[in-house]
Order: sequence, then C-alpha cells, then structure tokens
Amino acid sequence: MGETVRTLAYGSWPSPIDAAVAAAHEGRPDFVGFVGDEAWWTEARPTEGGRYTLVRRRADGGEESVLPAPWNVRSRVIEYGGQPWAGAVADGRPLVVFVDFADQRLYRYEEGGEPRPLTPVSEVGGGLRWVEPRLRLDLGEVWCVLEEFTGSGPTDVRRVLAAVPLDGSAAGDRGAVRELTDDGRRFLTGARISPDGRQAAWLTWDHPHMPWDGTELLVADVARDGTLGSPRTVAGGLEESIAQADWSPDGRLLYVSDRSGWWNLYRDGVPLCPREEEFGGPLWQLGLSWFAPLSSGLVAVVHGRGATALGVLDPETGEIVDAAGPWTEFAPTLSAYGERVVAVGASPRSAYEVVELDAGTGRTRVIGAAHDDAVDPAYYPEPQIRTFTGPGGQDIHAHIYPPHNPGCVAPGDTPPPYVVWAHGGPTSRAPLVLDLAIAYFTSRGIGVAEVDYGGSSGYGREYRNRLREQWGVVDVEDCAAVALALADEGTADRRRLAVRGGSAGGWTTAASLTTTDVFACGTILYPILDLAGWGTGETHDFESQYLESLVGPLAEVPARYLERSPAEHAEHLTVPFLLLQGLDDVICPPAQCERFLARMEGRRVPHAYIAFEGEGHGFRRAETMVRVLESELSLYAQVFGIDPPDIPKLELAK
Repeated sequence: MGETVRTLAYGSWPSPIDAAVAAAHEGRPDFVGFVGDEAWWTEARPTEGGRYTLVRRRADGGEESVLPAPWNVRSRVIEYGGQPWAGAVADGRPLVVFVDFADQRLYRYEEGGEPRPLTPVSEVGGGLRWVEPRLRLDLGEVWCVLEEFTGSGPTDVRRVLAAVPLDGSAAGDRGAVRELTDDGRRFLTGARISPDGRQAAWLTWDHPHMPWDGTELLVADVARDGTLGSPRTVAGGLEESIAQADWSPDGRLLYVSDRSGWWNLYRDGVPLCPREEEFGGPLWQLGLSWFAPLSSGLVAVVHGRGATALGVLDPETGEIVDAAGPWTEFAPTLSAYGERVVAVGASPRSAYEVVELDAGTGRTRVIGAAHDDAVDPAYYPEPQIRTFTGPGGQDIHAHIYPPHNPGCVAPGDTPPPYVVWAHGGPTSRAPLVLDLAIAYFTSRGIGVAEVDYGGSSGYGREYRNRLREQWGVVDVEDCAAVALALADEGTADRRRLAVRGGSAGGWTTAASLTTTDVFACGTILYPILDLAGWGTGETHDFESQYLESLVGPLAEVPARYLERSPAEHAEHLTVPFLLLQGLDDVICPPAQCERFLARMEGRRVPHAYIAFEGEGHGFRRAETMVRVLESELSLYAQVFGIDPPDIPKLELAK
C-alpha cells in the first residue's frame, strides 16, 4: 500500500526539513587548489561557530580537515575577502600559507606542525590584511595583495602587491615586507606570473567604478631579484570589465573581457569563443576564477547564460566540450594540475560538491564534500526556469519553486502563498541549486520565486546596466511584476505574497514594502535602508562609491538619495515585517536598522527586530540560521493565517 496523501492547507504541511537541517547544510566548498597533485579547498562549518577550515583530499581518497578550531581560513580584504590560501610541495611535503580571520595575519603551515605567523599585527584602523597568496619558492617569498589601514576610518586604506618572506622575518617587522607596486590604484587583484617567470599580470580599478563596470589589465616585467618594472595597460578601461587574467603554458595572455557586451575569453586580445554568454562574472571577491589553463594548451572554463556549465575550450578551434554530469551550476573557482581540473558544482538535487574533470578522458567524478541527502529527496523543490515580461516589455529572469511535498496536497480552492526572494549584490544572481532554506518553505506549502531582476549578472552587460541610476526602481518593479504575474496566472495567492532579501536584497525588500502595495509582509536581512548615510561613510571602502552608479552622483542628485530611501518613507510601511541584523556588520551597519526603527516608532505596525551578537554581513552560525528561518516562517504564518507545526511563535511588537 502506498503512503496516504493528506489534504492540508498550504503552509501547514509537516516536513522533515527543519531549520537545523537547513542550517547545517549552509555554506559550500570554495577556493579549490592543488598542493602538488592533491586537491585542497576551504569549507564552511556552520556548527563550529561559522568558521572556514582547510580540507585536504589525500591520494587514497580520504578527506581531512587540516586545521582544527578555532583556525578560520578567511580574508577580510575589501571585507568580502577572496582566495585565502596557497600551497606547494617543498622538500617532499605540503607547505601551505593561509589567512586567519581573527587577526588577519598570514600563517605558514607544514604537516605535523603548528601554524606560524609570517606577517605582523598593526594597531591602526583595520590593521594589515592579506589575500590571494602566491608562493614564490624560488624567491623564498609569498606574493599577496596587501590591504593596509592608515587611519581609523573605513576609507583610510591603501592596497599594494607585496612580497612576504617565508622565513617568518616579517612576523614582527613591517619593514621586512617588500612592496612590489605603489598605491596609485585604489583596488587591485593578485599577480599572475608568466610560465618563464619574467612577467606579472594583474587587474586594477579606481573609485567610483566597481570591477564589473571597468577595470584595467596591467602587465609588468619581473626582474631576476623579484622586483617589478613599470606596469603597462594592455586591456580594459572605464567601460570594459576584465574579470580574470592568467597565462597560457606557452606564455600568452588569457583574459576575460566584456568589451562585446558579454564576458568572453580572449588570448592576446583575440576572442577565442565569441558567444552571447558569460565566461566571467562580478568580482565580489579577489581571486575568483572562471577559467584555468591546462598543460595541453586547452582551457577549462565555467560558462553560461544564467546557469553555468564546466567545459574544456580548444583555443585553436573555439569549440567547447562540456563535462558530463548532473551539475547545473559551477561556482567561480577552478584549479588545474596537468589535465586535471577541480571545480565546485551543484544542481537542484544536490548541494555544492568538489568535482574533478579529467580533460584527457572527459571523465568527471565527485572527489570531496560529496552531497549527502539529509532527508528524503522527494521533499526537495522542483524549480522552473521562467522568463517574465516586466515594465516596458523587458525580460525578467526568475526561478520558480512551487510548493512540493510527497505526503500532502492542498484543498483545490485557493492557490498557495509565495515569497519573492531578492538576491544581494545587487550585481549578482540567484544560482539554480539545491538550497534547503528554500526547501524549508516549499516542503511546508509555501512557494518561493527567486528573481534575477534587471541589474543581475549572468545575462550580459546590457541587462546589468538596466540598474544604472535605477536602484530602488527597476529591482522593485521587477520583483513586483513577477509576484503579480504569478498571482494573475493562478500560481500564487494575490493576498498572500511576501518579499525577502539580504544586503542589497534587504534594500529591495524594504523599498518594495514602502513603495508598492503588492506584498502582505516582508523579511529584511542586514539591509541598506538610508542611502545618504550609507553613501557618506557608513560602509566599507569597496562599496563606498557604489551608489554613484546605482543611484547617481550624490553631489548632483542629492534629492534622489532621499526619495529612494526606505528610511525616508517609513510612514508608507503598513504591513508586518521582520528585521534581522548582525551587530558586527561593517558593510550594512546596525545603525541603518536602528534609524529605520526609530522612524517606525508609534506607528503600530506589527514587526520584530532581532540583532545577533558575533554575526557580520551574512549569517554563518547554525544557531543564527535556525532562529532566522523559524522567525521568518512564523511571520508568514501569522500574516497568511496558517498554522505550521512545531514552530516557535515570533512575538510581533506594535
């Protein structure tokens, strides 16, 4: 006999995916690399205070976490960090350098020993920070990006390429760090060294540009003593974004540029595979990689339009052979050793796992962080890739996750409630992968719609540019258009629509609640709420002038900063909301939430504000994620008139 299917109201379906299960599966393997012929990577540990460990895959196939708690392999350069480690085989055994989150020092680690610091501590401002290490064993150094604070303000900072001695002589002596470049450019990525060691290439950009707006690719000669000659610009500009650069085995310069309107791969300025799809993406972290040169001259690539595939490109023919397998999304982290490629892939049925591709045979296999079904996969959502029509006939890309539970159906007379998810960035996108936080809602009978609103990456530069000076307009309109389209076609209940998002998605959520009447409630996570405050010193250096392109030049359109800010329109917010904030957030600080709540005082709008000690921008601790999911579900339950089992009730103040 088959299992009985119960008829229960949407939102009240019992589910094996509780908040603890969803929280334990947050995070992903990242920053893959080779140490000799061994694959290593970083991996999140939500149940260990949200730290990141370094994982090694031994030749026998065993995985081990190399660094025990409390070591936390994570850089804070530009606050979003980037590649935090590098390794090589020295004297027959692994030599690894890594950045520890707590003090941001660079450490040297060898098997069987304790990590030893290589860099000094600075008491000035945010101190000394390091990212994108590259071992130069021939020089006895590790080359990195150095971020050095010169004062107490978030923009009192300089960035240079620097060489750190591997012998530890700089651990107490800032003077022993050798600077390779001057600080004439505000931002730069780590250097890539040509195969003959005689040239270095790196990317730079300056305020007010973001790296997806315009970057320059610089090349400099490297002298035998390891000093750099004067750099020369070989590609890029104010309206051309170079996302990554590296060298082919025969010493030719490979880079990804969007000069055609799409991030495509070039070799010495010639396009290798011109297509209307992306071979790169937004450089939110330093050291992201969408391509990796192979010893044969072929190039491993992560590419696609929206979702991404892993393929091998033949530069001579322009042909790509994609890796076989179930993965529909690959993260921007690739590494190659000979003809072996290591990547991080996921699908709607599996979380991110470490995948190895043998470019010689075409064989793929999972070699690390293998997906493990914590619950019966019959409860996983079944997403639909949709394109909606927005204002002015513009396309809006979205992933729709209908309610799905094998043991339950709903009465046929009402459509389900839906929550629109607005991603962060806003220059980012929603990956098409298994997310147990989404499954937490869909398995209970609440649909989720992830909207890649205008401005999202993955669909070409023209689509990204739709958000220029239109943030708070286009993103809000697109999210509303998708929600209303779902209601109009009978997929969603018009009276039970919610919106939620974090960071820039928190802004879109708050702006949606204050400028539209589409949503019955919303969940706002670590948001931007006050443009004028955020744009005049309340955030970190990397994004301190982001609003110049997203909203417009503050000096020229100051009124627009007030008109768009949810904090200025608190009186228009009349529906219940949940506000969630990390108290250690330096990107979207708690002051933004506090000012917003002060404006709401006395207005008798049901709401809850939960601030988390020890959390920054984006929540990393399992206990935080549990409380966030349960609080969010309780908000929807109260507003939508549903009764989910076993969920603590969120107290809403008025």
